[in-house]
Parts: sequence; structure tokens; C-alpha cells
Amino acid sequence: MLTNIFFRIESFVLLGAACLVLGTSCSPASGDETGHEFIPDMAHPVSYEANLYANYGLNSWDDESVISRRVLSQPRNPVAGTIARGYAGTRSDNALVLDGEMNANAISTPPNGSVPYHYVDTEDDRLRAMAEITTNPFPITAKGLEKGKELYVIYCGICHGDKADGAGYLVRDDGGVYPAQPANLVSEEFTAASEGRFYHAIMYGKNVMGGYSDKLSYEERWDVIHYIRSLQAANQGKTYAPEAPVEAPDDPNAGS
Repeated sequence: MLTNIFFRIESFVLLGAACLVLGTSCSPASGDETGHEFIPDMAHPVSYEANLYANYGLNSWDDESVISRRVLSQPRNPVAGTIARGYAGTRSDNALVLDGEMNANAISTPPNGSVPYHYVDTEDDRLRAMAEITTNPFPITAKGLEKGKELYVIYCGICHGDKADGAGYLVRDDGGVYPAQPANLVSEEFTAASEGRFYHAIMYGKNVMGGYSDKLSYEERWDVIHYIRSLQAANQGKTYAPEAPVEAPDDPNAGS
């Protein structure tokens, strides 16, 4: 009889344990909770994600690693002697040509917003940029001027005006709601200004104007500057357009 009692108690214990395991392992998911995992990592990936310092806490591999998780999550520097894609500063399409023929192993690397700018947001560096940045790295093209105009209208025209004379909508209409007169970019002062004055202002802003480095890519900034230069030229009755290609003489001996 005692044996039967122990058997029944043991059966109840086993049955209860089975129900408990069954109930907890099959709990339903709700909201942000995925429910209990039948097998570890079904809901959480074990793969390492770069630049993220919040990988799955149940991973144990990091505890055994000689490199800390924080170090592993940091961005890497480019391999010595190489330039990261997008950091060249100018188009490298010419790298596609080798000895006058297309180089099948070369990769075009058009510039973008990741091109570094080696000037900080201080008055000293603004003056240094004005003195050192004197040319636009991109040639004047019809496509570039068209793109520059489009971007100028979106980001600049409302304040500086369609003609860049400082009479944009915010100061021209409805009695003027802008607290300060925007710069007249076609004035003699700005027409004579270096490219660095415009580029630094686009990067960091000036006075009540904010910066646009997060809105315009590297090439787009220079497209806008090209378009501003075209407005300055038009204000002086001049032409700012792509240079006509020089045609080769018909006679190969001409001019010799």
C-alpha cells in the first residue's frame, strides 16, 4: 500500500512537471514578446552585427573572446594604402582607362557626402577655407547647372531669392517674416568671394542660416555653387557655361 502511495505521488509529480514544461515552452507571443523559445536562437540571431553594441545577450562567445565586444563594434579604418569608396573627392572614372583602353578590373567611385572636410566650425577655419579653397573640383556642365538650379530652388531660393539677390519669399512677401536680410549672393562682395566661402557656409551655416551638409551630397554642394556663379555672371551680363570643346585642325600639320 505504501508503494502505491509513493507511486501515485511520483506520477503526480512527473505529470505536473510535464505540464509545467509544456505550458512554459508553448507560451504564446504577444506585443514585443516572442514567447518562450523551444530552441535557443530561434528568435535571436547569433551572427555578429557590425557597428552595433547591443548584440544578443545570451550569446556566450564574447565572454571567451580576447577582444571586447565594444572594440569589435567600432568602425574599421581602410586598409593601409587604400581609399574608402566615396572618399576620393573627385570622380575617378579616369581609373577605368588604362593605357588608352578600358580597364576591366577598375571600379568607378563617384563622390558622395562621405568625402571628408578638413575644416571645423570656427571663424579661423572659415577664413582658412576661404583662402585655401579657390576652385570648384567639378567642371561646368549643363547637367550640373540644371541640378544645381533644382537644389538651389529647394534649399536656398526661399531666403536668398530666385536671383540670389537676398529677396526670397520670407523677406519679400507678406510683409517679410524673416528676422534678418539674407545675403545678397550676386553683390560685388560675394561675386569676388572664393569658392571656400560658399562651401564652408553650406557645410556649417552662417549667422541664422543652418548648415546643409546632411542634405546635399559632396557633388550636389558644388553643383549649387556652380549655379550661384551662373547667377552672378548673369547679373553682370556675362555667360557662365561649359567651355566649348577645342576642335582639332583638319590639317594635321597646321600650326606646326
